[in-house]
Amino acid sequence: MLVRDAMSTVVLTIGPAHTLRQAAQLMSARRVGAAIVLDADTCGLGILTERDVLNAVGAGLSPDQEPVHAHTTTDVVFAAPQWTLEEAATAMLHGGFRHLIVLEGRDPVGVVSVRDIIHCWAPVKSTVPA
Repeated sequence: MLVRDAMSTVVLTIGPAHTLRQAAQLMSARRVGAAIVLDADTCGLGILTERDVLNAVGAGLSPDQEPVHAHTTTDVVFAAPQWTLEEAATAMLHGGFRHLIVLEGRDPVGVVSVRDIIHCWAPVKSTVPA
């Protein structure tokens, strides 16, 4: 199975000046665990995850004042839609992260998470008797 088969195409893109609260609200509304951070000034892509928000708030930082750019991972490993799920899982394991931005050329087309991969490898079986 390939990354394109597992990835979420619900891509949330935010700017680096958003606050952590704004990012969290948008992530919650879209029901995603990561947002792609697009910095128009640097033409770069980064990622902000739910763990980044949690760590900042847990450290006592104000989610209403703290900007996303201070917590964005910019040293990102990207996946291609034609990668196998094994390749994606290996990249996540070696990098110690749970999300990969999926690029088609230079454009973000999705995000694949550990959860997405697990759903493909171990589909949920119905608990309702037949």
